[in-house]
Amino acid sequence: MILALTAALAIVVQDRSSLRSAPRSTATELTALPQGEVLEIRGERAGYLKVYDYRVERGGYLRAEAVRTIGLAETDAPELLAVLRFLRDSRGAEALGISYGAAYLKAVPARTLTSEPLDAIARMAERLADQASGSDSRLTDIATQLEVVAQLGVRMQSFERNGRLQVCYDGELNRQVLRLHGARAEERARAALALTRSECMDPSAGPVLHASLDDERGALLDQIDERNLSALTRSRVHARRAVVWAAITFERARRLEPVGPAAQRALAELLAVSPEDLGADRRAEYLDAVLRVSAARWAAMAPATASGPLLLSAAAGSPGQTCLSLEDARHPRAPPLVRRCTYGIAWLASARPIARGSALVLSVQPLESWRELWVFHPHEGSWSVDVLSPALSDPDEGYVDFAGFAPRTRRLLVACEVKEHGQFHRRFQELRLDDLTIVRQASSPDFLPDFGRWQDADWRRDTLALH
Repeated sequence: MILALTAALAIVVQDRSSLRSAPRSTATELTALPQGEVLEIRGERAGYLKVYDYRVERGGYLRAEAVRTIGLAETDAPELLAVLRFLRDSRGAEALGISYGAAYLKAVPARTLTSEPLDAIARMAERLADQASGSDSRLTDIATQLEVVAQLGVRMQSFERNGRLQVCYDGELNRQVLRLHGARAEERARAALALTRSECMDPSAGPVLHASLDDERGALLDQIDERNLSALTRSRVHARRAVVWAAITFERARRLEPVGPAAQRALAELLAVSPEDLGADRRAEYLDAVLRVSAARWAAMAPATASGPLLLSAAAGSPGQTCLSLEDARHPRAPPLVRRCTYGIAWLASARPIARGSALVLSVQPLESWRELWVFHPHEGSWSVDVLSPALSDPDEGYVDFAGFAPRTRRLLVACEVKEHGQFHRRFQELRLDDLTIVRQASSPDFLPDFGRWQDADWRRDTLALH
């Protein structure tokens, strides 16, 4: 963290404080200064301070009550730390807290520096980045706060993800916390959680780099000792490990490596989460873990023994492709009923014959947090493969599960979970097998009669959609 703080400084404590051309309220307003702005004091007159703002490269006069003067001597460090402790959990005052934190780091001797101020500044920087990523009506004000903290060495990274801006703190202070031997368990855990956020991975990174980063995330989280963590933090760590190991499962499947142990680890970490410990504020982290582990859960299952007239086989196609062929076991020498290739992961363990063996469903995972359901079925005299997606709009992630088949009404039962614009949605559907048109859907299977009678027993036992 680069600090350019010098003596005779003041920090703006009142947001949108007017910097004027003269020391009077009727003078021209040159600009409005944000909370947390660091100014150099150059004089005082009639209740105003004469200041210079290096960020906007402009001087002027500011009411004395709009700022707090600070000292950077070793004797000033305790007072600065006290203010930092007061502000570190105050939402909306992140830039102000980071400015006081920067002043404290300048004042405190290196021999007495602990992880506490580094942890506090990193937490405020992460909150500020999250605010900048949202659709906050104060977006212009937040952009100014980002400029303020950038002057103090707090760097942000931004990505475009699904058409929306994602801003992330670069995590330098979190890395410093992990390097300090005296850091408390909670501080180390918070630092590891901040450095392993899936939404802060560069979406433009290629598959090789992405897989390497996932391995690094897994190793970093495994360094966290759970014994001295609060119940909340412990569950957050387990949820994050589940997310990371689900990603590792997908990457290993793409490299044709064994995936069973990684998938089992992801499930075990998810089961170790206590959702009630996370509370409403952190529930989204649990739902995200459920969704991502669900997308890869078939990796933990062994392929079932084929039965019935339909046989599904997989073979390598073009580089990176898997080609699926569906054959009629009663006519072994006949050409395949249908053949389709994919760059996704075809989980053969999920293959299930339905409709008395006249159709078949298969789960295919084209992305780390996205799983579709392929339906092989005859239509108008020929066989086809229809793809059921978790959603048709623009979700961030999701999966769709085969949940059963109602033979009397020839309805396919499915469960879908998606994350759209930061919100999680779960629904259960009945679809006509012939054309896959949705007949009914509800937020709970209890509201759909066919689910009560015809849901698949294996699905009910293994699914995470009923969490």
